[in-house]
Amino acid sequence: MKYYFMGVCGTAMGNAAMLLREQGHEVVGRDSGIYPPMSTVLQQAGIRMYDGFSDSNLRDAQPDLVVVGNAISRGNPEVEWLLESRSFPLISLPQMLAEGILCQRRNLVVSGTHGKTTTTTLAATLLRAGGRDPGWLIGGVPLDLPSGSHLGCESEPFAIEGDEYDSAFFDKRSKFIHYQPNVLILNNLEFDHGDIFRDLTDVKRTFSHLLRVIPRNGHVLLNGDDDNVQSLLPIPWTNVHKVGAGDTNDLRIVNFSEGPSGSQFRLIWKGDDWGDISWRMTGEFNARNAAMALRAAMFALDLKHPTPEMIYALKNFGGVKRRQETLLEMGGIIVMEDFAHHPTALAGTLNSFRNRFPKSSIVACFEPRSNTATTNVFQRDFTNALSNADEILLGAVHRGEKISDEKRLDTAAMVTELKSRGRTAHAFSANSQLLAYIRDHFSPQSGDPVLICFFSNGGFDGVPASYVSGLKSDVCC
Repeated sequence: MKYYFMGVCGTAMGNAAMLLREQGHEVVGRDSGIYPPMSTVLQQAGIRMYDGFSDSNLRDAQPDLVVVGNAISRGNPEVEWLLESRSFPLISLPQMLAEGILCQRRNLVVSGTHGKTTTTTLAATLLRAGGRDPGWLIGGVPLDLPSGSHLGCESEPFAIEGDEYDSAFFDKRSKFIHYQPNVLILNNLEFDHGDIFRDLTDVKRTFSHLLRVIPRNGHVLLNGDDDNVQSLLPIPWTNVHKVGAGDTNDLRIVNFSEGPSGSQFRLIWKGDDWGDISWRMTGEFNARNAAMALRAAMFALDLKHPTPEMIYALKNFGGVKRRQETLLEMGGIIVMEDFAHHPTALAGTLNSFRNRFPKSSIVACFEPRSNTATTNVFQRDFTNALSNADEILLGAVHRGEKISDEKRLDTAAMVTELKSRGRTAHAFSANSQLLAYIRDHFSPQSGDPVLICFFSNGGFDGVPASYVSGLKSDVCC
């Protein structure tokens, strides 16, 4: 078949396109702005890409099926032509995955408000360590796996990130409803995606729909320490297992500690001691990600005990790009980048930094970019989370001019509140101004140790890379 991907450079779309190439299909893609690293990977896979949308593109391509990404909306010239002409069938990415890849697989689906990419990467890594050839689709760039997607053997499990966001402009169901899980991880649950969901009750509703499609011989791994997750119980039609630090959990995380070199914890499954885990990842949330992924992989592989190879792979897990990724260590400066864009994720990461770098001043650079973060829904929560840093630099509100004053995140008010709490804080109307500030104030010659972390679910207008490049150039010169 010949597939036409509308919005091919998105991480999920691009990785899914490569899965179809593995199956032997022809894939053509369009996007607004062809950009690396995804464009490079797609070209290497033999996927032809074109920049920009026009109603002539589809006529020229003559595809058998059009896959529409959820970033594509009404008003797109290709969408409008396709709806008028009905020349080719269209399908959402999740439905395409369900019908073309997942329908015959034993699927391990990772859901939750936070940590999906890291936990899916962990699950895929552990399935491979179990001696199998699993498939996977990850919404990020894993450091331990050869790519963000792999078809694997059709008789083996498939690990996929289960996003609660909607599927397409014409399919407002959450993506994960399509994914037919046999093993489901529900790692946490909070209100997010205010452009899609009305409130927390609405978010719980879509997760309850997901739980209803678990088969009776399936398994659900729930965060036993999360009240919002617990509110979805009981789930009497399948096997439910709780994971967390509390004594009532089936898989317990005990003796957690962390420091500059990483973290340590112990895993105990219903009284069976699986031993100590020491790894470079930090944060109790990552320990829970690891516990969830390990037990889920064991269920998917029908194992009662983790193999030595799986424990080894867990201890040596490298992580995912842009998840507490260290970009540079030079003199007294450490520069990191993290994908956190929800108050809970920000708070957890900053608290972990306090434990890892007790002698360093922490500078948090935050770009409000997601559809929820740019509004004032979480303004108080973002302020509270960022107050865990010593200095807070707030970037420009992404596309803030399109949001009314009544709804837009008020970064000036956040600065006033943070200063009242004794923090140094600044808000910038352009990210280039933030870059100029950190270049002026933080260099290897500054003296005291400092950790600078850039938080964004987007590119931050290239500020992290520009800052790091500038530091390297200063040293060379």
